[in-house]
Amino acid sequence: MLYDLFTWLDQTYGIPGTGAVAFITTRTALAAVTSLVISLIIGRRIISWLSKLQLKETIRDDIGLDHHLAKGSTPTMGGVIIILAIVIPSVLWIKMSSIYGWLIVFVTLSLGIVGFIDDYIKVVKKDKSGLAGRFKIAGQVLVGLITGAVLYLHPDFELVNTLSTVPFLKNVNIDYAYFGENIGAFIYLGVAVFVITAVSNATNLTDGLDGLATGISGICGLVFAIYAYVSGRVDTSGYLDIMYLEGSGELTIFCAALIGAAIGFLWYNSNPASVFMGDTGSLALGGAFGALGLMLHKELLLPFICGVFFFETLSVIIQTSYFKYTKARYGEGRRVFLMTPIHHHFEKKGWPEQKIVVRFWIISVLLGIISLLTLKIR
Repeated sequence: MLYDLFTWLDQTYGIPGTGAVAFITTRTALAAVTSLVISLIIGRRIISWLSKLQLKETIRDDIGLDHHLAKGSTPTMGGVIIILAIVIPSVLWIKMSSIYGWLIVFVTLSLGIVGFIDDYIKVVKKDKSGLAGRFKIAGQVLVGLITGAVLYLHPDFELVNTLSTVPFLKNVNIDYAYFGENIGAFIYLGVAVFVITAVSNATNLTDGLDGLATGISGICGLVFAIYAYVSGRVDTSGYLDIMYLEGSGELTIFCAALIGAAIGFLWYNSNPASVFMGDTGSLALGGAFGALGLMLHKELLLPFICGVFFFETLSVIIQTSYFKYTKARYGEGRRVFLMTPIHHHFEKKGWPEQKIVVRFWIISVLLGIISLLTLKIR
């Protein structure tokens, strides 16, 4: 929106400085600053509003972590802050003609709404179970289908719509249309649904400690920003010998807004948290990461870029599967971890919450570096 305004001012009146918005780097910086200001200033007002409405976090009393009970007085649904701090700068600074921009904003808003409904049922209606699982999955599947359909059918993606980069292998891509165009379309839609659903749920599972999901989201956003920028430039994509994606540079602006939102929200969400993001924020962020992976054709890199989210989910799968297996075989369910998701395992072992959070951040940074190394190590 502001890009088009400043471009018009530059071309019509030649006002000094207005031409700078033509550069993605300029708009990336402006989006990050705008997002940070929104999350810090508007965030304080929203937290105060949530507190007045008594919209407090619902804490399970059967998990055996007594120190979590004190968090029951902390307001939740703070994901509204994150969504506003991402969407507003994105709409302001991304080109209005960019399908990349509109699609990523759609995914973020849509899954944010699904999460908001879940939080509303838990907090306002006082139903701890929240939105029924089938309805939550239905919302994620619908968003995944729409995202996959746009990426497959839109003419801007015609040349690369069924391709996916294989990490660590040079000039090797998976082509979902290998077995035919029609079969490829169904396979790709299935992949899109799986990625959106899996990553959004994984981010939701990780949001269990003060600042954990928020900090990791900022790190993931930075990795995606780098990938979006180099993939959208002819020179850098050619130098790195990676897939050139015309127009994907606009996603750098979205990622900058996400990073600014994460940093601003972390100001209030760090231990001891003044607000929690709730499903409103975690589903929106996870959906955005899934969509970024699909749009940048890096879905196979998601277990690295979003590695902590991946391991959190894997711990739950391992725990549940092993419990069911041992119960069927021995008549008594057994556990691999003291508690899942895995951050609770370390809490049970007596690790301080802050230490777990910082160490998971460090792991996320290391996985992000490994992800970026795939640009050269192939």
